[in-house]
Amino acid sequence: MDRTILHLDLDTFFVSVERKHDSRLNNRPVLVGGTGDRGVVAACSYETRPFGVHSGMSMKMARMLCPEATIIRGEAGIYSKESKLVSEIIADTVPVFEKASIDEFYADLSGMDKFFGTYQLATNLRERIKRESGLPISCGLSTSKVVSKVATGEAKPDNHKKIEAGTEKSFLAPMHVQKIPMVGDKTNKILYDMGVKYVKTIQEMPVEMMGEILGKNGILLWNRANGLDNSPIIPFHERKSISNERTFGKDTGDVKRMREMLRAMGENLAYQLRNGNKLTSCISVKIRYSDFNTVSKQVKIPYTSADHTLIPQIERLFDLLHNRRMMVRLVGVNFSDLVSGSHQINMFDDSEEKLNLYQAMDYIRNRYGTDKRGNAILSWGTTIGIPNISSMGNPFNGDPPIIPAHRNA
Repeated sequence: MDRTILHLDLDTFFVSVERKHDSRLNNRPVLVGGTGDRGVVAACSYETRPFGVHSGMSMKMARMLCPEATIIRGEAGIYSKESKLVSEIIADTVPVFEKASIDEFYADLSGMDKFFGTYQLATNLRERIKRESGLPISCGLSTSKVVSKVATGEAKPDNHKKIEAGTEKSFLAPMHVQKIPMVGDKTNKILYDMGVKYVKTIQEMPVEMMGEILGKNGILLWNRANGLDNSPIIPFHERKSISNERTFGKDTGDVKRMREMLRAMGENLAYQLRNGNKLTSCISVKIRYSDFNTVSKQVKIPYTSADHTLIPQIERLFDLLHNRRMMVRLVGVNFSDLVSGSHQINMFDDSEEKLNLYQAMDYIRNRYGTDKRGNAILSWGTTIGIPNISSMGNPFNGDPPIIPAHRNA
C-alpha cells in the first residue's frame, strides 16, 4: 500500500502572527527579527521578496534593500502559543503527526482514504486551521515526506497541491536542484561545477556516481531526486541537549557583563532541567571573538540540575576560555548527556534550606511564568537587566526546539 503523507507549512509564520494581532501590517513589507545591526531576519513578508530580502540574512542588509519595511522584534511567547493552537487542531484530526518545527508539520494519512478520502481530509484540515487560527497555511500531499514538502513549496502562498502516486519523478524533474531538501549552498556548488542544475540531470545519473562524489549523502540525494523516500513520521523528538547563546549588540570586552550573561543562561537552563525532571553531566561554554574565531570547552560532572553546582562550573570554563586580548561577539552555554531523574542530594554541599529554596523559586516561576516579552518573572538575569534569557515552554515536551535567531544581548 502506498503511503499518503501530508506536509503543512504556516506561511511566513512570524509575520502572519504579527499581522493577526495588528491588521495595519497587512499588505505592507514586514521584517521580523533583531532590530540592531547584528540582528538576523527571522521572517519576512512576501512584499519584501522582490527587493532580495530573505530569512537568515542580516537585518542591516535587509534594511538597506527594503528601507520602507516595518521591522518588528517579535515575541517568542506569542509564536509558541499560536503554534500550539495549530498543533492541537492537527492532533484532533489525524492519528499520527510530526511537528518538524514551530511552523511545519507532517501527518501520516495512509489508509484513511478508505473512510474519508485523504485529499478531502487534507483540504478540510487546512481550511479548519485557517478558520480557527486565523493564519494562512499551505500543504502538499504525496507518498513521501520529501515530495510533500516540495509540493507545499510549489503551492505557496496559502494554497495546496497533490502529487499523484507514480508521478513523483516527473513532478521533480524540471526543478532546480536546490528545491530538494538537504541541498544547501555547498552541495549546490559541487553540483553546479559538475554541470548539474536541474533534478532531471540527477535522475539520469547512475546512483553509484552520486555516491562516489558525495558519499552517503549523494545516494540519499539521488533517491530524493527520484521521489524515493521512506523516512517515517516521528511523533516525538527526544532532546539530547539544551542550550542558550547571545550575540552582543556591539563587541564587548566587559568581563563582568559576560559572566553575568553566562550566569543568567545557566540559571535558566538549570530551571528547565528541573522542570523537565532531567539531569545533565556535561557542561559546555562557547565564546566567539570579534574576528569570528569560535572556541569552546566542556567538562564532565556528576549528574545534577542544581544552580549552585552548574553555575560555578560555567564560570570556571569561561575563565579558562577567555584568554585573548580581543573583544567578544557571542557567548553561549550548553548542557548535554541528559537523563531523566531528580536532583540527588549531596550530603556535604546541599542543605535543606537550599533545596527548599529551589523548590520555592521553581514553584513561583511555574505559576507566574514570564511577562509578555518572555522575561522570567523570578530570574536573576531579569533583575540585572538581561532580557529574554528565559526560553519559552517546556523543552522536553517532544516539540522541536524553537530557534529564536533574532535574540541579541
